[in-house]
Amino acid sequence: MNEKTRLGNFFEDFCVGQTIAHATPRTITEGDVALYTALTGSRFAMTSADTFAHSLGFPRAPVDHLLAFNIVFGKTVPDISLNAVANLGYAAGRFGHRVFAGDTLTADSTVIGVKENRDGKTGIVYVRTCGVNQHQQIALDYCRWVMVRKRDPASPAPETIVPELLDAVAVGDLIVPAGIRVDQYDCALSGSPDLWDDYQVGERIDHVDGTTIEESEHMMATRLYQNTARVHFNQHVEKAGRFGRRIVYGGYVISLARSLSFNGLANAFLVVAINGGRHVTPTFAGDTVYAWSEVLDKLILPGRNDLGALRLRTVATKDRPCADFPYKTADGGFDPSVLLDFDYTVLMPRRA
Repeated sequence: MNEKTRLGNFFEDFCVGQTIAHATPRTITEGDVALYTALTGSRFAMTSADTFAHSLGFPRAPVDHLLAFNIVFGKTVPDISLNAVANLGYAAGRFGHRVFAGDTLTADSTVIGVKENRDGKTGIVYVRTCGVNQHQQIALDYCRWVMVRKRDPASPAPETIVPELLDAVAVGDLIVPAGIRVDQYDCALSGSPDLWDDYQVGERIDHVDGTTIEESEHMMATRLYQNTARVHFNQHVEKAGRFGRRIVYGGYVISLARSLSFNGLANAFLVVAINGGRHVTPTFAGDTVYAWSEVLDKLILPGRNDLGALRLRTVATKDRPCADFPYKTADGGFDPSVLLDFDYTVLMPRRA
């Protein structure tokens, strides 16, 4: 192997407190936004129309929150998860300054925990990643943990440090964009008459629609994010792997689930936090994704009587419509159809 070729970091290469600056700044273009819409089918009005966004106080339509998230995530892959076995979860994610076409995103990650697994062949690495724009304003930050292979199974285990992560981002820590207003909010244009007041804690919503993933679509989406993980692209290698085929990038499944949630949550116009998330089982081309959501909490924003927040759990399933809300089984495990368990917070207008 040529010494100039990079093989990515293995578990032994990480230590708590280490900060990694990720390569390749990314200027987001209108073309990126259009391609994301084509690949996910997202229909939320604020990120689809400059006129609608302007009525909310934005200069033009922001980039979809999850496009920004996936691009920042993609920056981290060569350094954090190129040698990963699995991406295990997310927590403590917040969206800050809105991202617009023309903005340039860069990212860095700080290692906040490490734990070797019992098999001695892998370990779990916890990182906090921060994505900033060209003005060094934070666009988003989040924690994730990933199982990474060891270079040498005989190498000594590091001291175990597992960070304490909150179950949810507190309402006082949510970032509501300055100048946002909803006095001109048009429910006819947004696609639904249902506002914050119309949802109840514990309510479950079947999003009804399904979308089948094509091989070309998930690979193109993952290329859009500049995610270089081999398991998503290299069929020559993956045909001899555990599943015998390429795996769909989990962030693409999150984006599909969010897009499907439009039918039932069309006025959840702004994602402000990722409280937690887990990819339960792998997704493959040919799978049809369905989704349902549960309202976990209704949050009152300090100083705002026109705008509220909903904490949601969105569950994505494979090849199973969600009229009966598949989730956990009697023994506490996940239903075999469940692909994704995603906990996040959105903003929604309140009735006057």
